[in-house]
Amino acid sequence: VFRVDPAFFEYGGNMKPDYISVPDWELLLKKYPNKEELLDKLTNYPPQYLIGNVEFLGQTINVDKRVLIPRFETELLVDKTIKYAKELFNKKINVIDLGTGSGCIAISLKNNLDANVTALDISKDALDLAKKNAKLNNAEITFINNSMTEDLQNNYDIIISNPPYIPYNGFVEEKVKKTEPNIALFADNNGLYFYEEILNKHLFHLNSPGLIAFEIGDNQKALIEELVSKLNLKYSFENDLQGLPRYLFIFK
Repeated sequence: VFRVDPAFFEYGGNMKPDYISVPDWELLLKKYPNKEELLDKLTNYPPQYLIGNVEFLGQTINVDKRVLIPRFETELLVDKTIKYAKELFNKKINVIDLGTGSGCIAISLKNNLDANVTALDISKDALDLAKKNAKLNNAEITFINNSMTEDLQNNYDIIISNPPYIPYNGFVEEKVKKTEPNIALFADNNGLYFYEEILNKHLFHLNSPGLIAFEIGDNQKALIEELVSKLNLKYSFENDLQGLPRYLFIFK
């Protein structure tokens, strides 16, 4: 979640919001040379939308209001998944990214693994942008417009997802709620709905050996462990760079 802070400090003669990096501020000034106009825009829009792209594991990912802005936590999810994939498999693998959004996960996996990658999303608008991002990053990906709760048509070696996981009564910064797609943020059943659906419906489509990789909310470990402990499969919760439990890996 991106912090919004009214405080500004002086940098090189320019007033810069203290939650924006110096390189991003310089990019923004090139695009919006009128600083007052820029600061006004930043009260309503995340800087990533104004810049128009983010870097994600070395890939350039275009972003706008059609998709969730990729976070550092998701970058680490993909990095960990790549490492597990290289340990588990010595063949070309089949991967599906459920709820691909901007395509950042699918594109990074395709460009770092020997894999056939499928990316699924319920939003046609998100898929339109994800397809452009795949082309931009020379990643050949199969895109499917469907809900992640619908039955899969094929089997996969890796199922990965950063699904909506915020409870509808959970805290979200107002700027995030107003600008980023709510369909990518919120989920029923205290935020657990999509984890339950994926585990109930798609575990049968996971090859053996196989890996399920999830990003989870930092306060959801205990609730999700109640679900996965019943599967009789090996699993591992792992922490983000702040030491918070943000990832679940399930091994079949």
